[in-house]
Amino acid sequence: MTTIIVLFNLKDGTDRAVYENWARETDLKTVRGLSSIAGFEVFRANGLLGSDDPSPYEYVEIISVGDMAKFGEEVGTDVMQKVAGEFQGFADNPMFILTDNIEG
Repeated sequence: MTTIIVLFNLKDGTDRAVYENWARETDLKTVRGLSSIAGFEVFRANGLLGSDDPSPYEYVEIISVGDMAKFGEEVGTDVMQKVAGEFQGFADNPMFILTDNIEG
């Protein structure tokens, strides 16, 4: 299984409440509905452990993909292209990090 970790900040001027409502009502529901997805969560970063410094990223997404080939197909659908476009409207230069669990 591949896990995609997405790190991002909101674009300047973006209303956090509007983004989070969209994430709950559109992004999470749509992505979780894909057959290739084993799990999807969105987290708001609250700070750095042991420090008063803010997190360098406001949000973290964890996407567990059970089938990357199928995921590639599903991401190409009109519905997912619309959701991806909306996400790009909120997120400022998001980083999508592909990971594999070291325990297999």
